[in-house]
Amino acid sequence: MDRELPHQDEIWHHFKNKLYKIVAIAQHTETDEQLVVYQAMYGDEGIYARPLDMFMSEVDRKKYPKVEQQYRFVRVE
Repeated sequence: MDRELPHQDEIWHHFKNKLYKIVAIAQHTETDEQLVVYQAMYGDEGIYARPLDMFMSEVDRKKYPKVEQQYRFVRVE
């Protein structure tokens, strides 16, 4: 992967204009797939998990043609 991976306590921006805090990078016990565990920084502050590959993927341009952000999530500097 060409991008720097997320780390605990970093803030990442989702292409739908929401902020999330990284809780952990976890490993699926059955498949060994890496998962990103992250918490919303809005509303009920829900906690979510998503496969690392999906978290780091590019925005689907067919589904979201007007989005300017290249990747689904980008680190907030």
